[in-house]
Amino acid sequence: MANNKSSKKRIEIAERNRLRNRTYKSALRTLMKRCFTACTAYAQEPGDGAKVAVQSTMSAAFSKIDKAVKVGVLHRNTGANQKSRLSVAVKKVLEPAAAEA
Repeated sequence: MANNKSSKKRIEIAERNRLRNRTYKSALRTLMKRCFTACTAYAQEPGDGAKVAVQSTMSAAFSKIDKAVKVGVLHRNTGANQKSRLSVAVKKVLEPAAAEA
């Protein structure tokens, strides 16, 4: 256990940051999963509604990734890697549809 005031404060700050990081990462995983799910749904049954869902979920995930990087929850390379993964998945689904149309 902490013996002096500064070490007690550091423990409190570390716990606060841990909880903040956990909520950001959890929300991020959820949004990424929604985007991948929307991509598979669009691949199975293409349509305007499904396409809008893919684009909106990707936008929400990108926004959350950028905020997590800005706050310091994620390293910027990790954020870029995750955005790249999402972009590749979305392009793989949307590009064949654009070529056919």
